[in-house]
Amino acid sequence: MSVHKRTVRWSNSQKGFGFIQPSNGGEDVLNARRWKRILGKYSTPTRLRSIAELAITALPLIMLWTAAWFTFSLGYAWASLLIAIPASGFLVRLFMIQHDCGHGTFFAGRLANDWVGRIIGVLTLTPYDYWRRTHAIHHATTGNIDRRGIGDVDTLTVREYRALSWWGRLKYRLYRHPLIMFGVGPAYLFLLQQRIPVGLMRNGWQPWASTMATNLAIAVVVAALTWFIGIKAFLLVHLPITLLAATAGVWLFYVQHQFEHTTWERDESWNLHQAALYGSSHYELPVLLRWFTANIGIHHVHHLCSRIPYYRLPRVLRDHPELRDVGHITLLQSFRCVRLVLWDEAQRRLVSFREIRARDFQEAAPNLAAPSS
Repeated sequence: MSVHKRTVRWSNSQKGFGFIQPSNGGEDVLNARRWKRILGKYSTPTRLRSIAELAITALPLIMLWTAAWFTFSLGYAWASLLIAIPASGFLVRLFMIQHDCGHGTFFAGRLANDWVGRIIGVLTLTPYDYWRRTHAIHHATTGNIDRRGIGDVDTLTVREYRALSWWGRLKYRLYRHPLIMFGVGPAYLFLLQQRIPVGLMRNGWQPWASTMATNLAIAVVVAALTWFIGIKAFLLVHLPITLLAATAGVWLFYVQHQFEHTTWERDESWNLHQAALYGSSHYELPVLLRWFTANIGIHHVHHLCSRIPYYRLPRVLRDHPELRDVGHITLLQSFRCVRLVLWDEAQRRLVSFREIRARDFQEAAPNLAAPSS
């Protein structure tokens, strides 16, 4: 079942636009650009609101971390693990603040954005300047088949997958397996891969400086905490929080672009605004999860106008309800996205290994049934 109406055409209405049937031509590009201009008025951050958002995220995280350590020190490891669940939610939310800082949207001034982002990066194990650059590449190339590889989930086309050797197919299937993608993968990404500026090693000294400075700061914090509470307590308190938050973060990023009727185009047909609007999902979560994820589920609007602070994204949907149906998926529908692993250029949608296998069998069946001469 389709979980998304991919491309929509907009017509004039009393509010400016109305939702009508899907279209797939130059008019879509024109209207995606028009939405970009309309959404610009939401891009001004409010300093007091941003400070309040930072406070109500960082302070509860510190309190929950302390509570987890205290209960562990009393011998209640099970209670510490339970506390790790809400604590990881606040860590995810802190990462979303870092994300807004990287886009220059959390504060009006770049200096405030950069230094708040760098400090948060120590807690999220994410070197700010390195991540900001790779994430900018992701925004600039999203949905472009010919420019894959940085800041996105590796996705092959059906043709590319079929051209692989058995070993190549096995590696891709392992990479796409849920236990790897959402189990081993997040731990590898945040604990190991982000310790070295992979992919930007030729782009000057800034990615290296950001990564090494973040690594040094992380080492200092870890050393101080292990000296104070011991290595065992630190690992058993902090690792569950970090790993839960990492898994949630990878899941969110996956669902925001890996849904059935996302959009991918070859370079000659690709358009930035159209890819932003139609290649990103509106992941509608329950209210509590929406708060912990800082409205990142309104991802199609974010990609179309990344200068909007996360706390203004719900206002966009209230003012322009016609945007709600673009790329819309629910929490229940999102679990089906896990099986979508290959881009079918002919059908213009993501498909599963099972679907490709069934298609290959159907194509081979007539040949097998034909009598031998």
